[in-house]
Amino acid sequence: MAGLEKKKEQVRILVTGGAGYIGSHVVKALGEKGYDVLTYDNLSSGNRWAVLHGDLIVTDLADKNALKKAIHDYKPDAVMHFAAHIIVPESVREPLKYYQNNTVNTLNLLDVMRDEGVKRVIFSSTAAVYGLPEEMPVSENALLLPINPYGTSKMMTERILKDLSSAYDDFRYVSLRYFNVAGADAQGRIGQAYKKSTHLITRALKTAKGEFEKLQIFGTDYPTPDGTGIRDYIHVDDIADAHLSALEYLIQGGESDVFNCGYGHGYSVKEVVETAKRVTGVDFPVEDTGRREGDTPILIADSSKIRRQLNWKPKYDDLEYIIKTAWEWEKRK
Repeated sequence: MAGLEKKKEQVRILVTGGAGYIGSHVVKALGEKGYDVLTYDNLSSGNRWAVLHGDLIVTDLADKNALKKAIHDYKPDAVMHFAAHIIVPESVREPLKYYQNNTVNTLNLLDVMRDEGVKRVIFSSTAAVYGLPEEMPVSENALLLPINPYGTSKMMTERILKDLSSAYDDFRYVSLRYFNVAGADAQGRIGQAYKKSTHLITRALKTAKGEFEKLQIFGTDYPTPDGTGIRDYIHVDDIADAHLSALEYLIQGGESDVFNCGYGHGYSVKEVVETAKRVTGVDFPVEDTGRREGDTPILIADSSKIRRQLNWKPKYDDLEYIIKTAWEWEKRK
């Protein structure tokens, strides 16, 4: 594998899915902090231009031989695992697609890691593992009762990681349960670039640009103050910083653990739409429509654990800033 001769003193991180939205922001953060990075991505939803640091191998986690060669040659100190399908309604329609990619391919990765002696992994999980939690904000101790195959596929991986950690004293993991990640690199270099994005903020901004005729609001009869769903939106750069905090924790010998990644408060769909209109200066058309399968009324993180144990200090807890950075990115595309 040419070009992978690295300085011995650098910590090497293999990032699966590092050409995607969140993964690319983490690769950027790792590179800026001086880590040695190798991205492993099949580019099904990622992009070559989004990998700002290190090398890129274009192949699939389903190709176990390619995966084994990459890990054997690179010898990472840790793996950050982002590669996954992530669209909730699609997971309801095509569950096998999600279990194959999100669960079976993760088994391939973990199996090769064990064979090659890689003992640390940071897993990109989701608040969807909670399903319809009884208490809000939801803590890491809440029951895991996902209501869609996407959330179930992620929950299954978390259970596999827990079992591995119990079986092997030297294996350590951190699972980061994201809430609603949004925003873009402040310098406008990378951002959300999915061909068929279902994310509210992205679709609102594309409507403001004229790419969509109107923005649909899926459900206005939820038990919330304005009838629309409420979510905890977190800037992608704060998510990236959480990964670096988790990596440092593991490198320093931290025990396996799970952490929520959110700000601890939420905004309704209508509040997000009004903020998007204000940031863009465009009064784009909105249409109320029925609920989507697999959506929950309210989902807000109790993020006190990651703040306390990993000393995570988010910098961008501001919906207007989140939307502004996403808007600047959209206008560059």
